[in-house]
Amino acid sequence: MYKQLITKMIKPLLKSLFAIGLVVTLALSNADGALAARSGGRMGGGSFGAPARSYSSPSRAPSGGGYYPGGYGGGFGGGFGFPFLLPFFGFGGGFGGLFSILIFISIANFLVQSFRSARGGTDELGNSVSSTTVSVARLQVGLLAEARSLQAELDSLARTADTDTAVGRAQVLQESTLAMLRHPEYWVYAGAESMQTRLEAAEAKFNQFSLAERSKFSEETLSNYNNQLRQAGSSNILPGLQENGALVTSDLNSAPGEFIVVTVIVGTQGKLELPSVKNSEDLRQALRQIGGVSSEQLLAVEVLWTPQASGDTLTADDMLAGYPDLRLI
Repeated sequence: MYKQLITKMIKPLLKSLFAIGLVVTLALSNADGALAARSGGRMGGGSFGAPARSYSSPSRAPSGGGYYPGGYGGGFGGGFGFPFLLPFFGFGGGFGGLFSILIFISIANFLVQSFRSARGGTDELGNSVSSTTVSVARLQVGLLAEARSLQAELDSLARTADTDTAVGRAQVLQESTLAMLRHPEYWVYAGAESMQTRLEAAEAKFNQFSLAERSKFSEETLSNYNNQLRQAGSSNILPGLQENGALVTSDLNSAPGEFIVVTVIVGTQGKLELPSVKNSEDLRQALRQIGGVSSEQLLAVEVLWTPQASGDTLTADDMLAGYPDLRLI
C-alpha cells in the first residue's frame, strides 16, 4: 500500500526532473554552438560585365570609275571592287537598283552567319556562343588544422593583394591555389563542381556559391573584396599578424587539431571543367586547372577560408554539418 503510494508520488517527480534535464542539456548544447566561433576570411573581386569587343570601321574603296582586281567601276558611287559577287550579278552593267542591293545584303548576311556558325555556333540572337559562354566553378578543400601556415599565407595575401585589378585578382587565385598545393599531406576532404552558362546567368550562380559559403560564418574577421579591406578589432590577434616584427603563432600551436576549409569560386570566360574529385590526384589536377586561369579570362574570383581568427577551431561535427558534400580523399 505504502509502496504504491510512494511510487505514485515519485513518478511525477522523476518526469519533472527528466524534463528539466532535457531542457538544460538542449540549452547547453545550443550555448556551445553559439559560443563556437565561425570566423572566416574572404578576398577577391571582379564583375560579370560583358567583355569589350574591338570594333573597326569599314574601309572604303577610293571613289572613281577605275578598275579593281575582280571588280568593276561605275556601279555603286563610282566603283567598289567586289571580287566574285558583282560579276555574277552584273553590277556596273545595268543591273543596279534596289533589288540588286537587297540581294547583295542577303548574301553578305548569309556569309557572316555561316562564318560565325563555323566558329562555334550562334544563339537565337545571332551572337557567337563562344563569346557569351562563361564558366562558374567552386573548389573546396578541407585540411587538417596542422596546416596553420596556410592560414597565415591567406591572411597575409588578403592584407596586401590588389583586388581591384584583373592582374591582382589573378594573383590572389594563383597564390591561394599554390598555398594548398604546397600542403598535400594535410588534405582530408575535397569537392569540386563547374558549369557553363550564359554571361547573364553566370553572376547569379557565382553569387549563390558565395552566399552559401559566407552564411556559414558568424563573422568575417578579415576581408579584402574589390580593394575594400576590413578586419576585426585589434583586441584579437589574427594568425600571421606581425607583432614587434615576430610572427604570432603561440595561439595557433596550442589550438586543438581540427580542420581548415578553403573555398575557391571563380567566374571565367570560356570553358572550365573541373574533374570530379575522388582522390588526391584529382584534387591536384583541379587546383592546377582553377589556379591556371589567366587574368584576361578571369571575370571574378572569391577565396574564403574558415577558421580565420586565432583560437577558433572547426570541429569534425562542424565539418559534417557545414560541408556534407565534401568527399573524404
